[in-house]
Formats: sequence, structure tokens, C-alpha cells
Amino acid sequence: MLLAGKKGLIVGVANKRSIAWGIAQAAAREGATLAYTYQGERLKANVEELAKTLDPTAPLYDCDVTNDAQLDAVFQGIQSSWGALDFLVHAVAFAKREELEGEFVGTSRDGYALALDVSSYSLTALARRAVPLMTIPRGLPPVAGGSVVALTYYGAEKVIPRYNVMGVAKAALEASVRYLAYDLGPKHIRVNALSSGPVQTLAARGISGFSDMMKHVESRAPLRRNVTLEDVAHAAVFLLSPLAAGITGETLHVDCGYHIIGM
Repeated sequence: MLLAGKKGLIVGVANKRSIAWGIAQAAAREGATLAYTYQGERLKANVEELAKTLDPTAPLYDCDVTNDAQLDAVFQGIQSSWGALDFLVHAVAFAKREELEGEFVGTSRDGYALALDVSSYSLTALARRAVPLMTIPRGLPPVAGGSVVALTYYGAEKVIPRYNVMGVAKAALEASVRYLAYDLGPKHIRVNALSSGPVQTLAARGISGFSDMMKHVESRAPLRRNVTLEDVAHAAVFLLSPLAAGITGETLHVDCGYHIIGM
């Protein structure tokens, strides 16, 4: 199994259709022991119910990624429970609905700041706290180092109408991946992004015109289909595993080849 003996934190599980949960299921099948975060009591029961289907003893932590005290508490909890961490999955993004409905030029100052804080800066905040738990003991091979994977989208590279400020936030996230990869490489910690094509998640359905987007990608992607949750999850497990030991600072597209098409 690719992740046997590895311990990982999944940040961003919302429901059974979320990409983060798909990754959690795939990682567990490959032998990983997992911990999860949830945001507030309203989401706790749902995440707890899902986590118990894989491991009844899985640690759960309340975590608003804009709250430094809660971030500290998450990693203090992991330190206390496990003493070390092998991988981190960042699957958190948010923008106000009104920022995704009009034109990007109308983005509000507070809406811009919130989207960048939750969707981009949180990766840096989480990674900084994970570093002490991922630092490998002296004498172990570099392949034993840690891995961080963040979820991004093609809207970071090209204009996707109505994606608006979230596209800017994802662009910042991808740049953060490269800078973090540079900083953390000497500690044998790899940092990569996974750029998924559109997937039928509850969050995605809130994007205006999403069904048209799915039809467009299916008709033009080289594989002539949309990517599945399993496709994305399997790619994430690859990036988290020793098979990707020589890959860092990369954005891996899992979109049935859609991003290579010019016209």
C-alpha cells in the first residue's frame, strides 16, 4: 500500500461528495491513518459521521483557517496524539456568493481579502505549523520527508467567467505552492498543487452555469469526458506517496487533458 504507516491531516472535508472526502477514502485504502478538521458545530456531526466510516478513532479538530488560535490547537492536538505528521491535504476555499455573480471589476475590498485569506493564505498558515511535525529524524532517507497537496483549478491560469475573485485566489495559491516548495525543500518536505477539472460537488453546483461548464469540458477535452472524483483522489494519493518523491512545486492537472487545448 502506497501510504502504509503514514499519518495525514485532511483539511476541508465538507460532505460525502467533496473532493477532500474522495482523497480521504483513497488515502485510507492505501493504508494512511487520518485526522480531519471541521468548521463549527454545524459541520462537526457530518464530518464525524464520515470519518467514523473509515476509522472510529480518527481525531477531529475544530478549525476556522482564519483563526490562528484554532490553527495552533489543531497542530498541538496532532503533536499530542501522534507526535509526527507525514502529509497535509489543503482543500479549503471560499468567496462570498455575490463576488461570484457579477463582474470581477466589482469585487469588494473585504470580499477580495476574505477569499485570499481563506483560499490562499491558509495554505501557508497550515504549512508553517506542520513543518515541525514533518521534519525527518537525522539519518532517514529524504523519501521519508513530508508532503503537502493543495487543490486548485484552471481558473487560476485562464479566465473562467463568473469564477472571478476565486480565480485570483487560486493563482495566489499556486504561487504559494512554488514558494513553499522552495523554502521547505531543504527539510525534505514536498509541496504540490492538484488542478482538477470540474467535478460534481455541492460547492461546484453553486457556481452559475456549472452544468454548461461540464458539457463544454466533456466536448473538448482530449479524453472526451469529465474528470471523476476517483481520478482526482488517485492523483492526490500519488503526490502524497513516495512514488512522487522527486516532485515538488508542481501543479498537476487532472482534467482529462482540457488544459492543453488552445482552440
